[in-house]
Amino acid sequence: MLRVDVTKQLGEFSLEAAFESQGRVTGLFGASGAGKTSLINMIAGLLRPDRGVIALDGETLDDTSKGIHVPPHRRRIGYVFQDARLFPHLDVRQNLDYGRRMNRLAVDPAQHARVTDLLDIGHLLDRRPGKLSGGERQRVALGRALLSKPRLLLLDEPLGSLDESRKEEILPYLVRLRDEGIPMVYVSHDAAELRQLATQIVMLKRGRVTALGGVKVLT
Repeated sequence: MLRVDVTKQLGEFSLEAAFESQGRVTGLFGASGAGKTSLINMIAGLLRPDRGVIALDGETLDDTSKGIHVPPHRRRIGYVFQDARLFPHLDVRQNLDYGRRMNRLAVDPAQHARVTDLLDIGHLLDRRPGKLSGGERQRVALGRALLSKPRLLLLDEPLGSLDESRKEEILPYLVRLRDEGIPMVYVSHDAAELRQLATQIVMLKRGRVTALGGVKVLT
């Protein structure tokens, strides 16, 4: 379970959000500037709340009243950005292995095979990112995050930079991940995406939670 109850002042913008989620895919929905990325950056540990608590599966990641702040590399949270952020000088195989090495995990050939099969990227392993389509790069970024064996996966508008045909290419893989039971927080301003993927919705507007519930809150 993910529990968030935080406030953060970012210049003129104030974020104040509280919710609990036990869903497989928690959709953070709202217009640009609603505070979605700032919120998942706090969950990831990249941004510290001014006040509040973040807890995952019973472990406190942030508690400002107790001075607790678990650094990002110790949270076991995967993060997939809108622009993939692959290393251009590494091939796909090396990019996939980066998360495992950074988390000092043992080599796990079975897990590697499962993830590459799940995302259909086995035939791309020897290519550099510059030789991949946008959809292929996002699938590799998903694979890299999964091979770090996260207990939670954060996705910040992972389809936002793709055209419609690429979005249609990637969505089935995201549905597969959801059906594998990997908990996700999925940021989007596209209600249609979240209707296909999310099991719970947190609606944000101007830094405040305005609705919380199933996908019906998107109607």
